[in-house]
Amino acid sequence: MRTVLNILNFVLGGFATTLSWLLATLVSVVLIFTLPLTRSCWEITKLSLVPFGNEAVHVDELEPGSKNALMNTGGTLLNILWLIFFGWWLCLMHIVAGIAQCITIIGIPVGIANFKIAAIALWPVGRRVVPVEVAPCCA
Repeated sequence: MRTVLNILNFVLGGFATTLSWLLATLVSVVLIFTLPLTRSCWEITKLSLVPFGNEAVHVDELEPGSKNALMNTGGTLLNILWLIFFGWWLCLMHIVAGIAQCITIIGIPVGIANFKIAAIALWPVGRRVVPVEVAPCCA
């Protein structure tokens, strides 16, 4: 079922959102001061391409004992830079794609996945994409 939904995602606009994430990844590599954002951008690119069967979790959830105040402050500053340069337009792109997908009944699950990625697009630094079997239970 995941494979069918991932193919449906790709056909109904997932290719456009993934290309946007790839563009943001390339721009973050080219601009020297945004180079630290590249890892997070690449992680969410994978999620945009294959949203079903994967989950974006915060690094602190994967390694509970690794909380570092300096790292959290640096992550917050990077997230603010991300929001200014990339986050707002990637979020809007996922919202538009999600609305377009929800118009069709068959695209509703894919649209919901895009809305989840839109929220992640605003504040992605510190997130890793892992298979749902590996993701810790966050209920």
